[in-house]
Amino acid sequence: MSFNLRGAVLANVSGNSQQELEATIVDAISSGEEKMLPGLGVLFEVIWQHADSGEKQEMLSTLENGLKKG
Repeated sequence: MSFNLRGAVLANVSGNSQQELEATIVDAISSGEEKMLPGLGVLFEVIWQHADSGEKQEMLSTLENGLKKG
């Protein structure tokens, strides 16, 4: 049996407002549950796919700096 996690996540948040998306992200991070990580990955994939090269560079810098502070 195959489960399309990407499709399920996208269907779950499709049509959500910015406030609802933020609440979803904050809840997933604050819960600390490992099962939420794939969903956050799907959301990041959407962000990455729709970002221009400058936005991607900014995200990479932010990620690099965040990992340094670890």
